[in-house]
Amino acid sequence: MTRKPKNIEGPFLKKFSLFFIPLVLLVVLAAFFLWWRWATSPFDSSSTAGSKTFVIKKGESLSSVAFRLQQEKLIHSSVALKLLMMKDNLEEKTQAGSFQLKPSLSLKEVAEFLTHGTQDIWLTFPEGWRQEEYARRLSSNLENFDQEEFLDLAADYEGELFPDTYLVAREASPSAVFQLLHNNFQKKFSSDLVQAAAKAGLSQKEVLILASLVEREARHDDDRPMVAGIMLKRLKADWPLQIDATLQYALGSLKCSSSLKTDCDWWTVPTAADKKIASPFNTYLNQGLPPAPICNPGLSSIKSVVYPQDSEYWFYLTDSKGNMHYGRTVEEHNANIQKYL
Repeated sequence: MTRKPKNIEGPFLKKFSLFFIPLVLLVVLAAFFLWWRWATSPFDSSSTAGSKTFVIKKGESLSSVAFRLQQEKLIHSSVALKLLMMKDNLEEKTQAGSFQLKPSLSLKEVAEFLTHGTQDIWLTFPEGWRQEEYARRLSSNLENFDQEEFLDLAADYEGELFPDTYLVAREASPSAVFQLLHNNFQKKFSSDLVQAAAKAGLSQKEVLILASLVEREARHDDDRPMVAGIMLKRLKADWPLQIDATLQYALGSLKCSSSLKTDCDWWTVPTAADKKIASPFNTYLNQGLPPAPICNPGLSSIKSVVYPQDSEYWFYLTDSKGNMHYGRTVEEHNANIQKYL
């Protein structure tokens, strides 16, 4: 009778597996430890490594931030940064702003900077604000900000402080902020707009004056080209513009010029008596355009002047809900006043 050979392969494989699997795990753990040690170490530990300005945009994802940090050679590994921030529950705590980072920082130090070390603040300047309102917001949010110096710089640039959301250094000087606002305006008022304005027979200053009036008079983008068209038509016909917003500007300049640090209302509702105030901005007494913009208009209002909408209307008014009502004649306009105001 032939005896079957013993199956020694099974026990051997079992013994081998019991020995090999822990060995593989040990090797993997050792490799991960070495990689982690490298990934969390400074990209360049030399003391001569200079700092770099790194900006995180509003709403930017952690993956994007980590990838750019690796590209900028500020960290070794984007994956390691994400793992570290997940471990410490910091994924949702990154701040938008600019950071001065050095390649000599460890990964943990970089993570701490991104969640605590922003040097900037986001400031929004709405469409239709005058420069004094800009100055008040800047003074309320920046350290030791000199409102008077800013207003001296901006004195001849009403209309050219572009309304937008800006990333501003907390210790920014009035000069730096003014340049930031004005440079943005120069970018927005593109060569195409300059050419279109010239084709329409308007200078940049005339466009900005009209755009500032449209900005304060029309609340909705859809209404602005129509309102701009009415203003232009009245100017060509030598009609007075009769715009309440210019009265508001004149009144604000009279009442609030020495109240920059208070809650002075720069845009009080004018009364019938205010239509007689002596001011070059009073478009009830003076024909033509006021001498300068009354606020800083947004791009929509600027474009509405360059590309106005022709219509049969000569009058408009805004009701309490911000809706615009148009009239072809004085009678229609007066009827709208009775009905909507």
